[in-house]
Amino acid sequence: MDAANILKPALARGEFQVIGATTPDEYRKYIEKDSALERRFQPVWVEEPDVNTTIEILKGLRQRYEEHHNVKMSDEAIEQAVKLTHKYIQDRFLPDKAIDVLDQAAARKAMQAGSSGENRAKKIKELEAKVRELEGMANKAEEEGKVEEWEKYEDEIKKLKKELLILKNSMDKTEKKVEVTGEDIAEVVSRWTGIPVQKMLEEEKKKLLSMEKHLHKRVVGQDEAVRAVSEAIRRARAGVSDPRRPLGSFLFLGPTGVGKTELAKTLAEFLFGDEDAMIRLDMSEFKEEHSVAKLIGAPPGYVGYEEGGKLTEAVRRKPYSVILLDEIEKAHPRVFDLFLQVLDDGRLTDSQGRTVSFRNTVIIMTSNIGSEYLRDLMERYNPRFEALSRKLNELDERKKKGEIDEKTYEKERKDVLKERERLEEDFSREFEEAKKKVLDVVKHTFRPEFLNRIDEIVVFHPLKWEHILSIVDILINNLRVRLRDRQMDIELTERAKDLLGRLGFDPVMGARPLKRLIQKEIENKLSSMILRGDVKEGDTVVVDAEEGEFKLKKK
Repeated sequence: MDAANILKPALARGEFQVIGATTPDEYRKYIEKDSALERRFQPVWVEEPDVNTTIEILKGLRQRYEEHHNVKMSDEAIEQAVKLTHKYIQDRFLPDKAIDVLDQAAARKAMQAGSSGENRAKKIKELEAKVRELEGMANKAEEEGKVEEWEKYEDEIKKLKKELLILKNSMDKTEKKVEVTGEDIAEVVSRWTGIPVQKMLEEEKKKLLSMEKHLHKRVVGQDEAVRAVSEAIRRARAGVSDPRRPLGSFLFLGPTGVGKTELAKTLAEFLFGDEDAMIRLDMSEFKEEHSVAKLIGAPPGYVGYEEGGKLTEAVRRKPYSVILLDEIEKAHPRVFDLFLQVLDDGRLTDSQGRTVSFRNTVIIMTSNIGSEYLRDLMERYNPRFEALSRKLNELDERKKKGEIDEKTYEKERKDVLKERERLEEDFSREFEEAKKKVLDVVKHTFRPEFLNRIDEIVVFHPLKWEHILSIVDILINNLRVRLRDRQMDIELTERAKDLLGRLGFDPVMGARPLKRLIQKEIENKLSSMILRGDVKEGDTVVVDAEEGEFKLKKK
C-alpha cells in the first residue's frame, strides 16, 4: 500500500490538513494521474518572484545569515546577489540562486577573517614569549652590572612591546563583524559562471567604449563589421535592447578567408575572457530533416535520447559563449524554424523538456552565398593596389639611394597617391554595387521572418593589398611572441613581407593560405636553424627575399 492510499481516506474524512510542496513534473507524475488524490488538494502555483520582491525576501533572511556566519551584510551585497544571479545564472530560479550566492560569499568572508585573526593571535603569543625571554636576560645583565647589555635588551623590549600594541589594537578592530560587500558577491558569481564579473563591475564601461580598438588588433580591414558588432553588444550591455533575446545575432556574408571566423573568436575572447568560449557548429551536418534531433536531442524512445543535443548541451555547459553557425545556408528549413525561437525568445527546449537559455550568448551565422561578386572585385582590384604600393616602395628606395631629388620624389609620390585615391573611389563604388547583389541573393535564399530576427546583416569587405600586409604583420608578431619565450626575435624585410603577401593570398581562399606559407617557409626553416645551433638565445633572425625565395640569416 503506497502513501497516496494511506492519505486518501483520512483526507476524505477531514481528519487532518496537509500542505505539500513539489515541482510541476513531480505533480504530473505522482498526483495528477491519481484523480481521487488530486481532488483532495487545491494546487497553488508559486511563480518565481521578480528582482524587487527577491531583494525584500533576502532582507528578511539577512539576520539569520548574519548570525550564522558572524558577518554583516550590506544592502549593496543583497542587491548585487539578486541582480547578478538574475542576469548571469539562467538555469536556476530566484530567490534560491541569490540566497546560495549570499550564503557562499558570507562563508568565504567569515573564513578569511577567521584565518587572519588566528595568524595575528599566534604572532602575539610569539612576541609575548620573546618579551618575557628578553626581560629575564635584561634582569640578569642588571644583576651582573653589564649596563651596555641591559640597555640593548631594554631597547629590544621597547620595540617588541610597540609591535605588540599595534597587533592587539588590530585584533580589537577585527573582533567587529566583517562586512560582505558587492565585490564579494561578484567574486562568487564569477567563480560559478567562469566570467570575470568583478572586473566587469569596475572596467566594463571603459572596455565596451573601446571595443572596436580591441577587435581591430586581430581583425583587419573590416571596419563596418567591427562597428556593427560593437554597437549591438553595447546596446545589450547597456540594457537598451530586449533582455529576453540573445546579446546579439549576426549574419556574416563574404568569401572565405576575409575574417568572419576570426572576428567570432576575437569576440569570444573579448566578451568572455577566453577564445575557447565559442561553440562552433558546421551547418552542412544538418542538411537532413531529421538532423534537428542532433541539435536538441533525440525524442524519447530513440537511440541517443539520454545524450542530449549538440547545441542545447553545449549551451547548458557554456551559457556564456559565442555560437558560430558556419555555412548556415546549408541547413535544412526545419533547422531555421528552430532558430526562429532562439533569436526571438532567447531560449530553446530540448528533447528532455529542459529549457536552455541563450540570453547570454552571441549568435554568429556565416555564409558564402553571393561571394562570387566580392571575389571578382578582389581579382580585379588587388593587382592594381599591389602595383601602386610597389611604386611607393620603389620611390622610397630611390630616394634613400640618392637617385632622385626631394622635388622629383614629392611630385611622383603625389601622383601615385592621387592615382590610389581614384582607385579607392572606384573600388568603394563597385563594392556598394556588389554588396547590393549579395543582399539580393540573401533575400531570395532566406525567409523574411528569419532575416527580420537578426540584429545585423554584415557584408565583409574583400581584402585589399594593405590589409594583406597588415595580416602578415599580425602573424609574424604572433611568431615573435612565441620566440620571446626562447629569448629570440625575428625581423621581416619589406621584400619578404611583399613576397609573403603575394604568395600567401588567394582570391578564392582569402588570407587562409598565409598561415600555411609562414609555417612552411619561415617556421620550418627557423626550427631547423635552432636545432642545428645556428641560432641561440639572445639572437635575432632576419627574413629576407631573393629571386622569389625566402632567406633566413642571423642578424
